[in-house]
Amino acid sequence: MAHHSAVRSMQRIVEQSAEAHDPDQARAGVQQLLDTGKVLVLTGAGVSTDSGIPDYRGPNGSLQRHRPMTYQEFRYRPDARQRYWARSYVGWRHMFRAEPNNIHRRLVDWEEHGKISGIITQNVDGLHQQAGSRRVIPVHGDLSVVSCLECGFHEDRESLDARLQAANPGYLEQVELDPRAVNPDGDVELPNELVHQFVMVGCLRCGSIALKPDVVYFGESVPAERKQQIAQLEEESNALLVMGSSLAVMSGYRVLLNFVQRDLPVALVTNGHVRGEEKATWRWRVPLGRALSQLS
Repeated sequence: MAHHSAVRSMQRIVEQSAEAHDPDQARAGVQQLLDTGKVLVLTGAGVSTDSGIPDYRGPNGSLQRHRPMTYQEFRYRPDARQRYWARSYVGWRHMFRAEPNNIHRRLVDWEEHGKISGIITQNVDGLHQQAGSRRVIPVHGDLSVVSCLECGFHEDRESLDARLQAANPGYLEQVELDPRAVNPDGDVELPNELVHQFVMVGCLRCGSIALKPDVVYFGESVPAERKQQIAQLEEESNALLVMGSSLAVMSGYRVLLNFVQRDLPVALVTNGHVRGEEKATWRWRVPLGRALSQLS
């Protein structure tokens, strides 16, 4: 049941439910929120596309060619884990080389000047933290950490990668990688023969090869402690600004609903449609880079 629900969630198509506001009025509304301060920013894949990481649901998003693995598949199917790690071994190094872009850096500036209270990000690339944002809650986790499903041991992804390189000499040289084909979770398509050829290494503590990136998969719950951190940040904020997310999954959409329930302003800055957009105070449909060039 959880697997099927997860598949439905990732296949959700967000369609228009309200017209965008006049661009000048929307820009002025967003600017007023930032000038007032204590704005909670919720970011999605759209903020990282300028760093070379594709989004999920845009016209050229990875969901057009790739269905992410559900937690149930990853947890209970060793062949699925083998496929993930072979493909992630190739794709992760592209993610690792990605650098923060002007959007990430602008959010650092806003935080330093008290315009925003913090960031909830649906991204797992760590670019907000790398840019220097201090109060970031990665609701879906972080690809830079790997955990063991058997004993719970955590290992840095760079450390695991070094061990994987030692176990798979010459593997990368067999792959012709198009960086545009790398998915937001670091996954990339590989021929079956390369998937079967890949050698997985075990947990440093217990030896199990049931290792998992420390991210929340479709069909998996956000950890309770992280939910509490999000609730605390919501409580301290006077408005919500959604940037580059369709809020198609509940973890993001719930934040919007919480602000609407508290009768606090919600602004959407995105180049596409957003789940629940009819509830927003301001709907500014614009590329993020262009929007930020008009905000201070």
